[in-house]
Amino acid sequence: MPQIPEKIHELTVGQLSARSGAAVSALHFYEAKGLISSRRTAGNQRRYTRDTLRRVAFVRAAQRVGIPLATIREALAELPEERTPTRADWARLSETWRSELDERIKQLNRLRDHLTDCIGCGCLSLEGCVLSNPDDAFGERRTGSRLMVERPDEPSGGRSAARPHGRRP
Repeated sequence: MPQIPEKIHELTVGQLSARSGAAVSALHFYEAKGLISSRRTAGNQRRYTRDTLRRVAFVRAAQRVGIPLATIREALAELPEERTPTRADWARLSETWRSELDERIKQLNRLRDHLTDCIGCGCLSLEGCVLSNPDDAFGERRTGSRLMVERPDEPSGGRSAARPHGRRP
């Protein structure tokens, strides 16, 4: 890994990429999403402060565990401007994300457990299909695996006015 002399306080996008392991395009994307920031030189080149390395590491670690970028951005926005996330910041934020991750794990386990049954039906059209209609969320309104959109002028449950979701007449 290339070393950056201590006297250098700003990094080019190439140096930041080499040190962080993130592609240049990813760094540009992170910047566009407000996760990191840079200043522009007179020649319009990006320059990042050294602490951006830790911000990139923070973003990448959070992404690896499945945290959406919008959530990461919100977490970074809670930190004082330009402050590098600390170990304590990570501990506090990861604790708040734990319940969200636990819920996703439960959902994935349910999906895995029902996957074989669904493929066994072969058509995904069973009224109680656990993949197309989890927990039979739409069963009280109508049967089948397709969600139908009703016209506002028709009473609930009127099939003649329904059409497949997302399709125009």
